[in-house]
Amino acid sequence: MESEKLVPVPYEGDFSLSETLKSGQIFHWEPLRLGGTEGWAGCIGAGPPAFVSQDDSGAVLASAADAERVARYFGLDEPLAAVHATFPDDPVLREAIAYAPGIRVARQPLWECLATFITSSLKQVSHIRSMSLTLRQRYGERHGLGGAAFHAYPAPEALAAAGEEALRRCALGYRAKSLHLAACAIAAGEFDLGAVETEPSLEAARARLMQLHGVGGKIANCALLFGAGRWDAFPIDVWMERALRRLYRKRLKGPRLQRWAEQHFGPCAGYAQQYLFHFARKTLK
Repeated sequence: MESEKLVPVPYEGDFSLSETLKSGQIFHWEPLRLGGTEGWAGCIGAGPPAFVSQDDSGAVLASAADAERVARYFGLDEPLAAVHATFPDDPVLREAIAYAPGIRVARQPLWECLATFITSSLKQVSHIRSMSLTLRQRYGERHGLGGAAFHAYPAPEALAAAGEEALRRCALGYRAKSLHLAACAIAAGEFDLGAVETEPSLEAARARLMQLHGVGGKIANCALLFGAGRWDAFPIDVWMERALRRLYRKRLKGPRLQRWAEQHFGPCAGYAQQYLFHFARKTLK
C-alpha cells in the first residue's frame, strides 16, 4: 500500500477525522506518515489496517482498496443533513453541534466494540486505549503498514482460550472476568451477536446484550450505537447524567432519564449524544 495512490473519499456535510478519532468512541488508531502524507492508520475489524488522511480543505484520502470501508467505518456514506433533520428544536444541542460539527458516529465491528466497552468501566480514555492496545498486541493478528505494526482486535476464540487470569495481566482487573465470559459465550455459540444486530427493537437488542455478565445499560447502548449502527441508542454514564443535569436541568435518573433522552432526541438520539458528550467533556468544569 506504500506505493498505492490515495484517492478522495466523498462525503456530504461536516467531518473532522481528528475530532472523531478523539471523541471517546474509537481507541486504537495511530498517527502515521505514509508516502509523504500525514494521516492515521488502524485495523478495521479482523482485516489489515487502513490509512486515512484529511487535508486542510477537508478532503479525505484513502487507498482505492480501502476507500469504501473507510467511508462506512467513519459514517461518511451517510449525509449529516438527514441526521440533523431528525433532531428536535433544541438550542443546547445546536450549540453542541456548532462546537464540534465534524464529529461522526463510527461503525465498528460489534464484537470489537462490545469488548472494548466491557473493559471501559470506570476508566478514562487513556486507560481504555492502553488496555485495548495491550489486548491487540498479545492476542490479535499482527499486520504491518508503513514500517509500523498494527494489530486487529482479538477474536472471541482467542480471548476465551487466553483465560481470565491472563486477561487480568493486561491491566483489566475485575473487567477480565466479564470480557472472558463474553468471549467464551460467543466462541461457544451460546450467545448470538448476529441476532443483536438484526433485532428491530432497541429495547430488545439492549436486553439481549445485558444477558452477558458485566454488561449493563450503558455498555449495551455503546455497543449498539458504535458497533451495531443503532443511532437511536443513547448511552448514559455518570458523566453523561451529570451533563444532562447541568445542560437540561434534568433531575431524572436511571430508566426514566433513558426514556426521556431517547424520546426527546428522536431516532438519531445516539448521534445527539456524541455531540453533547464531546461538548460537555470539553466545556463543563
